[in-house]
Amino acid sequence: MTQNLNLKKSRTREDKEEVVALEQQQFLTFLLREELFAINIRPIKEIIEYGQLTKVPMVPEFVRGVINVRGNVVPIIDLSMRFGWPTTLVTKRSCIVIVEVESEGESLEIGVLVDAVSEVIDISLTDIEPAPSFGAKLRTDFIQGMGKVNDEFIVLLNVSHVLSVDELSSLESL
Repeated sequence: MTQNLNLKKSRTREDKEEVVALEQQQFLTFLLREELFAINIRPIKEIIEYGQLTKVPMVPEFVRGVINVRGNVVPIIDLSMRFGWPTTLVTKRSCIVIVEVESEGESLEIGVLVDAVSEVIDISLTDIEPAPSFGAKLRTDFIQGMGKVNDEFIVLLNVSHVLSVDELSSLESL
């Protein structure tokens, strides 16, 4: 009887941990123009140091160039310029976040230039508010929601909208 009761307690604890895991998502936080943003870690492949880029003619202004990552040509997007802000000033803390996105049924890796990567955080689904309909400093369709962390809000970016299919089609030829 005691063994049966302990087994029930054990299952309940494991079930609770599983539910908590389902109710939380992990996000990578990073700085861009002294503001904190976050993206879900699922599409992130890796984070690399900013290195030498090869310029490509006739691409949108926010495309800084391309780099070679293990034999793959990866376009690098200046996220600041994508938002319509001034170009990112490259410092020793600047990095490139390599993200995998889907375009017409194919996976495409894109590098996103950010000022600095901060940390990976867990945000409970109950702490994610809908994107504001006005007053944001960037297009509202770029915002997945607002994550509440330690009584402050972090802009959670919608990677599939920031790197939309229309822009991706011009990058696939690189």
